Amino acid sequence: MSTQTQGGQKTAASQIAPATGKLGVMVVGLGAVSTTLIAGVEAVRRGLAKPIGSLTQMGTIRIGKRTDNNSPLIKDFVPLADLNDVVFTAWDLFEDSAYEAAAHASVLNDKMLAEIKPYLETIKPLPAVFDQYYVKRLNGTHIKHGKTKRELADQLIADIRAFKKTVDRVVVLWAASTEIFLEPTAVHQTIESFEKGLESNDIGIAPSQIYAYAALSEGVPFVNGAPNLTVDIPALVALSKKNAAPVAGKDFKTGQTFMKTILAPAFKARLLGVRGWFSTNILGNRDGEVLDDPQSFKTKEESKLGSLDYIFEPEKYPDLYKDIFHKIRINYYPPRGDDKEAWDNIDLFGWLGYPMQLKVNFLCRDSILAAPVALDLVLFMDLAKRTSSLQSLGIQEWLSFYLKSPQTAAGLKPEHDLFIQSMKMKNTLRHIKGEELITHLGLEYYD
Repeated sequence: MSTQTQGGQKTAASQIAPATGKLGVMVVGLGAVSTTLIAGVEAVRRGLAKPIGSLTQMGTIRIGKRTDNNSPLIKDFVPLADLNDVVFTAWDLFEDSAYEAAAHASVLNDKMLAEIKPYLETIKPLPAVFDQYYVKRLNGTHIKHGKTKRELADQLIADIRAFKKTVDRVVVLWAASTEIFLEPTAVHQTIESFEKGLESNDIGIAPSQIYAYAALSEGVPFVNGAPNLTVDIPALVALSKKNAAPVAGKDFKTGQTFMKTILAPAFKARLLGVRGWFSTNILGNRDGEVLDDPQSFKTKEESKLGSLDYIFEPEKYPDLYKDIFHKIRINYYPPRGDDKEAWDNIDLFGWLGYPMQLKVNFLCRDSILAAPVALDLVLFMDLAKRTSSLQSLGIQEWLSFYLKSPQTAAGLKPEHDLFIQSMKMKNTLRHIKGEELITHLGLEYYD
């Protein structure tokens, strides 16, 4: 039974199980992003650094009227797992420990790595499910073997079950490389067709989908941090709902797309036209090397291209956005390492059609931006699993704030506007706690 309130709608609070015990995080891929995440969490736990960029750790949420001055920390408002209760393990196609992988990635400085070296050395990856057909530029040496993809899935399920015995809850996070571009086929349509495809080694089933199947089969939430075709297929969405295992995807929203979802909504809000948007990147880490392959770049390109069309809605505003020339390039440049540089040139036009330009040069650190995103997704997905009104939804669209290509229900256009995404996420938190939704109407202050 809901009651209408002045600012929005207030509903009965959802049942939320407490975040007691240990939260196990199984990361697929022990590369730059995941080692920065793991090392960062340990650094925060030891008081060596602050969790900058993490809403779950530093963000607040307004409750009630502005005049109530009630803005608790998000982590105090909803029961999130405490960082001291987070336990990491990983799968990777190389045997390097988390310390060795972090040192190789060269994201964090030597002083910080030295402080947490003993902890990172304890995290040694399990053999990965890997097939070079799907990631051309890598050659895995620490991998699982099986006659069928079903056997490989069973090995992953065994890994998850073994880890479950050491913790209280589990989330699986894909932070591995971008796979080649795939489109949905018949094998992806139902749980039954997917399982037959595992048995027959269907080429349409990529390693990321095998991981997702294993996690969802065990009722474990799965986050897709890459642009791969993974959980965004009917078979795995159905499995997610069947086993009350939330899914979220895809592709961490970090550098260039993060800026686009800030700037594009501003242009649209002021009805400024856009003729062209040229984006290029230079990147030198393993991600850059993988994306140097045209088939993997195609997957990333599709993820990065989509946001402008959805934000600008050219079918509604043909005079402003119908014929935008949108070009994206990613260039592998080893000397830059993880310090990505993103350039954007935007050709605008305003009143009476007069032209303008905006140029953005974002010298960002890919993994430094991605790590807090990954952390928040893990903690919020664990919350969703424990929340009665969210766990059976399957797709957690309210987490679109963190993702380049937000996953939605079939036939529903995703929301890419960062500010609408932020409002949606916070209102979802208010909703599950039975608090009034914030509409920002504000008329009650002027009665």
